[in-house]
Amino acid sequence: MDYDGHISRRGDSHVRSLLYEAAVVILTRSHADSDLRSWGMRLREKIGFKRAAVAVARKLAVIMHAMLRSGELFTRTTATA
Repeated sequence: MDYDGHISRRGDSHVRSLLYEAAVVILTRSHADSDLRSWGMRLREKIGFKRAAVAVARKLAVIMHAMLRSGELFTRTTATA
């Protein structure tokens, strides 16, 4: 992994906007206890809302890709593992 602190703007812009919107809902409207939300809320305190929402959107994309590859269902308690 080559992490430089930036997220590229490659790929379909509509999918990126839907992922960002889902991340915003996870951080603002959802009150379900999940590892992804608690990680995002801690990140929100450190780096601000918009950057945390982008990070949650990216992590959500990675989780969904792993779910598609493995065929497993989403579990809220191991979302960030």
